[in-house]
Amino acid sequence: MGFSLSPLAQQNGFRLEAFETIGSTNAVALERALDGDPGKLWLVSKKQESGRGRRGRAWATSEGNLAASLLLVGHFELKTAATLGFVAGLTLADALDAVCPSANFMVGLDGAENAGVGKSPLRVELKWPNDLLANGAKLAGILLESTHLRDDRLALVVGIGVNVVSYPEGVPYPATSLARLGADCDAETLFLALSDAWEDNSRVWDEGRGLAEIRKRWLARAAGLGCEVAVRVDGNVLRGIFETIDEDCRFVIRDNDGQRVKIAAGDVHFGAVASANAQ
Repeated sequence: MGFSLSPLAQQNGFRLEAFETIGSTNAVALERALDGDPGKLWLVSKKQESGRGRRGRAWATSEGNLAASLLLVGHFELKTAATLGFVAGLTLADALDAVCPSANFMVGLDGAENAGVGKSPLRVELKWPNDLLANGAKLAGILLESTHLRDDRLALVVGIGVNVVSYPEGVPYPATSLARLGADCDAETLFLALSDAWEDNSRVWDEGRGLAEIRKRWLARAAGLGCEVAVRVDGNVLRGIFETIDEDCRFVIRDNDGQRVKIAAGDVHFGAVASANAQ
């Protein structure tokens, strides 16, 4: 089975470009934009050799994993466009709900081991700002990149990388894959559901006008809500209780002095391992 778009995505004018191997789907998407591509273009591959994550971190995908990037071109306000990362998180969570109804859970919040392993519905949570967790371990990451074009247009790329068959080891955070969790799903099936789920969530987002509803849906799936967190921001570590994300999707904690702190960018760690991982 090859990659394909859902009928709804095709109906709404989206296009697909698939690769056996690629350096970076995000990089190629930006190249397409600079060459004049009008957008609404998905680029996908099961092997990415030189992808990147937040803050320039490497994000390669082994054969069989999913690397997908969506190119959108328009007169977006950058601040509003940035909230599409939350749309992408919801979209991927919905797609996983559709194609991976159950799995064997083996890890807990931030890697804590569970007492047993059994078949149960796949528990997917969204970790601010751009990760997706499966029972506490990182399953996927999202990266937004943009470039300005002529006529005040913005090319925005929504990159999504999912550990379908394998996951990185020797990393400072626990990671997992759909295969390790016992989910019977391949990259092609997941992408088909992803392209379909994007249509619903982007319609709700409505170029930012529906952000309040997106925020509500995101919080319903938020990892660590109400729990102790440590957030590394510009070399400093802030600690407190994760209260919410605000109307601009900033991370809001209640610190040890009882003050509410709003964080626009940072690395978040939860629970008992927060102190060790945030150092």
